[in-house]
Amino acid sequence: MEREAQVHTIGSLFTENSKILILGSFPSVKSREVNFFYGHKQNRFWPVMERLFNVSLPTIDDRRAFILSHDIALWDVIGSCTIEGSGDQSIRDVVPNDLTLITSSAPIRHIFINGGKAYQLYKKYDRDIPIPVTPLPSTSPANASCSLDRLVKEWSVITQALNA
Repeated sequence: MEREAQVHTIGSLFTENSKILILGSFPSVKSREVNFFYGHKQNRFWPVMERLFNVSLPTIDDRRAFILSHDIALWDVIGSCTIEGSGDQSIRDVVPNDLTLITSSAPIRHIFINGGKAYQLYKKYDRDIPIPVTPLPSTSPANASCSLDRLVKEWSVITQALNA
């Protein structure tokens, strides 16, 4: 597979009431195909949300409504890059998203980062944002050594931040 230039086409998801921001690195091939966050059926982001909030989120419409109704914002650190398939390790030529589009429009009080590559890039490009940041284990299928139970435990900090 060859590395290709890609532009992030999924718009940021937030409301003027969003309290936390969850950032990934860049959408997978499947996410780009369905034009929504965490679209690969083996990505465990949505199963983690379902377990944390005791909900069922089978459709994109359900997922969008859930995020917005729970004062969560979703986006990615990268606005465009060259990437081979969906592999974070192949990301080059990064142009970051302007996260102030969200942080200046919503009362974001905590940023959570989904995975190591997203955290590395966040620290490189967005280190001046004065909001607490917590890196979390990746929900990607590439992080198969991390069980769903462990992800749910680690990601439970987002429910604490929403209720603070």
